[in-house]
Amino acid sequence: MRQSIVHIAIVVDDYDEAIEFYTNKLNFELLEDTYQSEQDKRWVVVAPSGSNGTTLLLARASKPVQRDFIGNQSGGRVFLFLNTDDFWRDYNRMTEIGIEFVREPKKADYGMVAVFKDLYGNLWDLLELNEDHPMMKRFSESNFDGC
Repeated sequence: MRQSIVHIAIVVDDYDEAIEFYTNKLNFELLEDTYQSEQDKRWVVVAPSGSNGTTLLLARASKPVQRDFIGNQSGGRVFLFLNTDDFWRDYNRMTEIGIEFVREPKKADYGMVAVFKDLYGNLWDLLELNEDHPMMKRFSESNFDGC
């Protein structure tokens, strides 16, 4: 049996500001932006440039209870993990354009890592996994380039 996680929904305040952040700051690709007539919603999907794995569904909060989770999707823990093929290239570019890193880069057993905030405050790991990391084998087996 083959299954995969296709989308991870992330609650956002505004579609357009979220699209701007993910495409212009993180260099993600906008894969879909389709208006849905019910409740003035849009189906907005972004993904890291060059990846063919899981995507992010940018879901605008439509109820007060959902608004409470904007920027705190995981209760203050790191929520998402962005793997790159060049940690220092991406870290330097991200700091130059003002993305806030809350934990400085460090070499860990699994590779290079630093923690940054997205536009709403959700925490992300920027990673460059070691070539011998078990996930890198999964990336290569699925024709995934590791990003």
